[in-house]
Amino acid sequence: MNLPLAFWDSSALIPLCIQQAQTERATAYFADYGVVVWWSTPVEIISGLTRLVRMGQASDNEFLAGKKLAQIIAMTWIPIQPSLKIAAQASSLLELHPLQAAVALQLAAALEWCEGKPKGKVFLSFDQRLREAAALAGFTLE
Repeated sequence: MNLPLAFWDSSALIPLCIQQAQTERATAYFADYGVVVWWSTPVEIISGLTRLVRMGQASDNEFLAGKKLAQIIAMTWIPIQPSLKIAAQASSLLELHPLQAAVALQLAAALEWCEGKPKGKVFLSFDQRLREAAALAGFTLE
């Protein structure tokens, strides 16, 4: 069975890899949606996992297990590759929304994925600012 696709921000993928408050919701999303990501998502996931270890919220073993899960999930996802168009879109988004550069690139990649037509397309994120910007762009939020 092919699942409908959704664009996943790394903040929605990390709870699939390591136990967090959002893990139950992320797991439900994973059962309902295929994964489309920005090409740098693997780096962002490792960044998030290592941050949890440094903050004492995850052990080294949990990190290793989470990293392995991320690699398994990565075998199924569809990455959106970087382009000058995405960079330009991200720059425009930074002028409209209070986002960090990497987050603006995520949203620009999502807009590239849906060919600039976000109506009816699902965007998954636990980052509140990104969720607000994605909603304003026209994406459906879960």
